[in-house]
Amino acid sequence: MVILCADVGGSYIEFAQSDACHRLAHRQRVPTPTQDLDLFVAALASLADGYDRAIPLHIAIAGVCAPITGRTRAANIPCIYDVPLRQVLMQRLQRDVLVANDAHCFALNEAMQGVGQGHDIVFGVILGTGVGGGLIVHGLPVIGPGGLAGEWGHGPFITDSALPVRAPLLPCQCGQQGCLDTIGGARGIERLHLFLHGEELAIRPILTHWANGEPRAIETINVWLDRMSAGLAMVVNVTGASIVPVGGGLAHQTRLLHALDEKVRGRILRQDAAALVVPGALPAESGLAGASWLKS
Repeated sequence: MVILCADVGGSYIEFAQSDACHRLAHRQRVPTPTQDLDLFVAALASLADGYDRAIPLHIAIAGVCAPITGRTRAANIPCIYDVPLRQVLMQRLQRDVLVANDAHCFALNEAMQGVGQGHDIVFGVILGTGVGGGLIVHGLPVIGPGGLAGEWGHGPFITDSALPVRAPLLPCQCGQQGCLDTIGGARGIERLHLFLHGEELAIRPILTHWANGEPRAIETINVWLDRMSAGLAMVVNVTGASIVPVGGGLAHQTRLLHALDEKVRGRILRQDAAALVVPGALPAESGLAGASWLKS
């Protein structure tokens, strides 16, 4: 079955056609209109123009779409905030449309044709600017009534009781304090380093110093590993995931992921010598290809 796929981020819309084997072709890229809903819809309509209206459009989006209400929330795309996006697009494009969170699509793609192949339960993790995730059980994403299943980066996980491991109790965009999202991604590691050492340093130098044995960078990464592995170990225990593919910018930091994997496997109930937290196999096309696997 041919499917049109779009991966909608705060900067660009990636678009492609997927065939029955989920191979992508005719890829295009246009800027994302973030402030005007009509322009946003027009951009997708233009990309889909010329294709038979019987071909559905599946969209991975940097936000959430509540299955019950159909309303979307995307911090970087204000024009679609609280908009029933699927219904609007189906009406305007005159074709069937599915919308899903991009982390769910990443996890789904890894489960179906990436490192998660052969695993019944896959928990995909995004470690990029922030923290995201998606749970796949027997090839189907677990979405939840609010579209928020898999959001393991949120919840007051960092508290005073977490000491003596020092970590900042920072306010999160979700309205809570102490979420793993505040320290979990690349910007989070930078915030953590500033909190611990009063030094503003970008992620690459921090990781380079850590690899070279610099004490302050070692402390920063050790605190990060302690908090992140505690949260992720809880997720693995609860879901029973047997593989945790990682996407996002930090997925390319092999040494960091290896250290996180060892820390997580030391904290879960199930003891297994096999690697658990691993880089995703298909991060470059996870949104587009993952969207092609969506089912209504």
